[in-house]
Amino acid sequence: MVFRTATDLDFLAANIHGRRSRLAEGGRLDELCRIRTLPELARALFPEGHFLTASNVQRVLVLDQVEELSTIASKLGGASGHLLDWLRVRFRMENVKVLVRGFACGTALADLQPHLVPLSDDLALNVEVLAGAGSIEAFTAVLEPEPLRTGLAGAIDLYHRRPRPFFAEAGLDQGYLTELLARARALPRAHRDDVLPMVWQEADTFHLMLAARGRFSYDLPAEMLSPFHVAGAGLSRQRFRQMLAAEDLAEVAAMAVGAAIDAVPEGRAVDTPALEVLAWNRYWRLSNRTFRRSHMGLGAVVAYAAIRRVELANLITLSEGIRARLAPEALRRRLIPWAEPADVRAGAGGPVRV
Repeated sequence: MVFRTATDLDFLAANIHGRRSRLAEGGRLDELCRIRTLPELARALFPEGHFLTASNVQRVLVLDQVEELSTIASKLGGASGHLLDWLRVRFRMENVKVLVRGFACGTALADLQPHLVPLSDDLALNVEVLAGAGSIEAFTAVLEPEPLRTGLAGAIDLYHRRPRPFFAEAGLDQGYLTELLARARALPRAHRDDVLPMVWQEADTFHLMLAARGRFSYDLPAEMLSPFHVAGAGLSRQRFRQMLAAEDLAEVAAMAVGAAIDAVPEGRAVDTPALEVLAWNRYWRLSNRTFRRSHMGLGAVVAYAAIRRVELANLITLSEGIRARLAPEALRRRLIPWAEPADVRAGAGGPVRV
């Protein structure tokens, strides 16, 4: 059966509300944290599957999400379908980043292949051509789609000044987010108002990590980071430059409140990992709010995709934590939303407000 316009959206929204109830959230996520072996985790997530390694579990999780997002995008036309289709490109971009890291480090393609996710034909890369590029310029010239190529091209000069994957990856992110914002703005106003806060949050998380990681982990000067500002995001170019000029992470965090993070909780150390978790907590909160408010609109569809993205990140972290033999309390604190150890011990579920 082919669904059209409003019928498409009504069907998708109703279907997505049913799918939401089966996600690894709240109490179910707490239960998964108490699993101690990867085979047990695999059985809990895929009762009919037999995935014995963390990489196998993670690959199946990623492919499952790509397939679901592709199905959702195929049901919508116009600006809505255009936006959902771009969300799929993020998985292609992650494969590009793997190749960029390999290019920068001189890693052979055979060693990179296990880290590439096999995607459908329209998302697949010509890895042999990209891996065989003799220069970053040649790599960029054959990269598709155009927004990723434009983003990477803008980072070439900085890459030559300091040949490291950081700049190439930042350029790719900037290109992806610029296009994501453009497609969100092209939505009809009723949908646009629901979707933009989530897109702004994704862009401003990128800005926050550029300031925190670029300035204070990699000791990069502000002038090498400021060109990666995503125009039209929640954080203005001026505020982003102020964050880059901050004296410490506490000052960066203070300037990010209300844009990339909701607040800096009392009693928590302000370091880069903590800031990243706070930013993704806000992304999760905004997505949940949109899912409830939009209910049967496009906002609910995009919010569901965002919530699934958080679920995927949580499950990958979970599989790595189980492999590293982390205690359930320590593991749960690494997941979104942030939970206190007592919540896990008591088996409490539901969102933790930050």
